[in-house]
Amino acid sequence: MSLGFLDRDRSIAPAGYSRWLVPPAALAIHLSIGQVYSFSVFKNPLLALHGADGSAWNLKAVGYIFSIAIAFLGISAALFGAWLEKAGPRKAMFFAALCFSIGFFVASAGATTHNLALIYLGYGVIGGIGLGLGYISPVSTLIKWFPDRPGLATGLAIMGFGGGAMIGGPLANQLMAHFKAAGQPSIPYTFITMGAIYFVFMMFGVFTIRVPAKDWKPEGWTAPVRQSALISKHNVAVAQAWKTPQFMLLWIILFTNVTAGIGILEQAAPMIQDLFKGVISPTAAVGFVGLLSIFNMAGRFIWASCSDLLGRKVTYFVFFTLGAVLYFFLPLTRLDHLNSVTLFVLISAVVISMYGGGFATIPAYLKDLFGGYNVSAIHGRLLTAWSTAGIVGPLIVNGILDHYVANKLPKQDAYPLILHIMSGLLVVGFIANLFVKPVSEKYWLKDSETLTPVGAAH
Repeated sequence: MSLGFLDRDRSIAPAGYSRWLVPPAALAIHLSIGQVYSFSVFKNPLLALHGADGSAWNLKAVGYIFSIAIAFLGISAALFGAWLEKAGPRKAMFFAALCFSIGFFVASAGATTHNLALIYLGYGVIGGIGLGLGYISPVSTLIKWFPDRPGLATGLAIMGFGGGAMIGGPLANQLMAHFKAAGQPSIPYTFITMGAIYFVFMMFGVFTIRVPAKDWKPEGWTAPVRQSALISKHNVAVAQAWKTPQFMLLWIILFTNVTAGIGILEQAAPMIQDLFKGVISPTAAVGFVGLLSIFNMAGRFIWASCSDLLGRKVTYFVFFTLGAVLYFFLPLTRLDHLNSVTLFVLISAVVISMYGGGFATIPAYLKDLFGGYNVSAIHGRLLTAWSTAGIVGPLIVNGILDHYVANKLPKQDAYPLILHIMSGLLVVGFIANLFVKPVSEKYWLKDSETLTPVGAAH
């Protein structure tokens, strides 16, 4: 079968094409790969599996599945970001669909044989590569379609990833219940079914994505003459961008925001059951995961859109100040203190909206500082912060929980320590954001070097 239809030149939009037809293609990809945020619904079922010798996996070992997937998301985004700008979003989205689906199939074999290494390879490594390719592929495309509102563009591109758990959590739960009732292996069959469903859905995005023609701009729009000092009119190549102090500061900003949020998302279903033991059922916990998914998705669109008005730096100051306070207060809502499930859910929803908003705002922050020339490649390298956070966050959460369980301490007493650590991390992010300044002229590309940008439609 020829893959020529995947070439960038085959996806250039014709004259008169509406840019509002592009966001659904991005959503098809991100709603699929965002399933990773509902991984917590698999944790207890995986812990209940036993090998032929009666052995079972512990919480930390199962937690590594999610960590590896997020790690390879960032690694693949960093490695393939520059290639994506040349190959185009359609080809990247196709390989994202392929890897993401194959990852489920390999993980199914691992669950069947009680081989954790195979699940690491499938859901973690192969699926993680699909996550990385799928995550960055629509971002630069939508920024090109919406130069007048880059925050809105990145919110549109990325909000689907936050909403993936809204679909993935209930879907996985229902499939596992269905196969268990039919007397079939629930987790292996669920992995196979989800892999097939997501491949078909992602192919919709592959066939419908379009890139703007060279020199296209929205009708009647001209670049503003006066703008914030942080919004550069110059471009910086990826080879120079990652060497700047601004890149490192944004890396710290993304790392701290993600580590804090991922600590809640990765443990969402078990956490609410532990903090409100006997009050919250497994079904209600799945509903909580779905609710967080809605706020994660909404936050990506709303906060990123607000950043077009507030500015990226001010938006992150809101995340870090309000977030630090809310994370510190959150454990006080538990059963043996304020005993307020409602307050716990509301606070969790707000902090997760800011977690999602941080993801959607960071590409626009990058475009402001470094220009649009290599934004996908720069974004890809910055996502190594997410990879690191995907390892560090669950390690903090699962490590502390395992310590409490091993020492026969009440599990719910571990969460105040966990959440206060996350609050401290947000203070570090606040300080990093404080030091962000315009990129020095020595890193700018000369005009002659940007006549034909990497990845431009031509």
